[in-house]
Amino acid sequence: MNLLEILRFAVRGLTANKLRSALTTLGITIGVAAVILLVAVGNGASAAIAASIQGLGTNVVNVSPARGGGQGATARPLTVQDAHALVDPVGAPDVKAASPVVNTTATATYGQTSYDISSVAGTEPAYFTTTNRELAQGQLFTAEDVSAARKVVVLGPTTAESIFGTADPVGKNVLLNSIQFTVIGVLQAKGSTGLQNADDVAIAPISAVQNSLAGYGNLSQIAVQATSADSVSLAQSEITAILNARHGIRLGGTPDYQIQNSEQLLATRTSATETFTVLLAAVAAISLLVGGIGVTNIMLVTVTERIREIGIRKAIGAPRSAILGQFLAEATMLSLFGGLLGVAIGVIGSRFTISGIKPVVVPSSILLAFAVSALIGLFFGSFPANRAAKLRPIDALRHE
Repeated sequence: MNLLEILRFAVRGLTANKLRSALTTLGITIGVAAVILLVAVGNGASAAIAASIQGLGTNVVNVSPARGGGQGATARPLTVQDAHALVDPVGAPDVKAASPVVNTTATATYGQTSYDISSVAGTEPAYFTTTNRELAQGQLFTAEDVSAARKVVVLGPTTAESIFGTADPVGKNVLLNSIQFTVIGVLQAKGSTGLQNADDVAIAPISAVQNSLAGYGNLSQIAVQATSADSVSLAQSEITAILNARHGIRLGGTPDYQIQNSEQLLATRTSATETFTVLLAAVAAISLLVGGIGVTNIMLVTVTERIREIGIRKAIGAPRSAILGQFLAEATMLSLFGGLLGVAIGVIGSRFTISGIKPVVVPSSILLAFAVSALIGLFFGSFPANRAAKLRPIDALRHE
């Protein structure tokens, strides 16, 4: 019996019970689709995070309080004075600007509309240039606004739309935690990473935020802009020297602050996202395993139902290899069909935005998932196929 005849018998066996064959492929279909889609979501998140971090600029350095508080009781918080001390043409010639930042949250109220802003930042005018935030309409606040602690605010586009809808927000008053602020500008959109929406922000003078919303506590961070991308390392060294001197950190001591540039932040976030993607793929692979077990169960049922057919075929001369090949072909065809459906569903599903993330399909994940589905058919189909091939004709013909 040649290969064509084996495949013909396999197709005939599968089409004899179409509903059961379709249900058998369901597990493989779900597994393949899940692998493709979840890997695509993970890669989409990585791409979004990379774009968001790179959008901050390649010459940005962030200084934040150290986890654990540095040298115990001697640890000092970051202050506005620390930020201003970093802009020193003599001590830090590679630092172009430094902006103190206080982060908090607030509930915005306008008329009958109430909206929880995920990030309210109190800072200074240089922050907009440092973080590459550009204006879409209105104006930015000035150093004079900071000195006078004026209650003015610049909104991200998501925040502006959520509060004011389609109306022009510039010039209107909004209540932030029941404190009146005047909207003077709206920023251009930067997009969402899926983990944080960079457009859902409100930025106000640091003095106004500390007076009205956050209190005079520690700074959340200091956003530092180096003179160029090539001078980031030098700027970090200069920042370290100045802060160590101001905070009394001795040589070899543990700093009470930490410094990260955009490249380091990107590497950290990318590593975390890659780990998350691997975990997602592992979870999806379990679906493939379950699908393979389903193939084994159904093929065992199929062999049991067709024992007399197997006995007749072996009695008239069908070799063991033909029986083995037929049932292996049936199992593999079921898996391949489920794999094709899974690929189609995964690719179509990746065209939709999921939780703010635009999935990015990786061709290798398609090939891998499809190849694994074929191997599952061969592996999980081998036991029932081998069982069928080993049946003695006389025993098979006696089966009721």
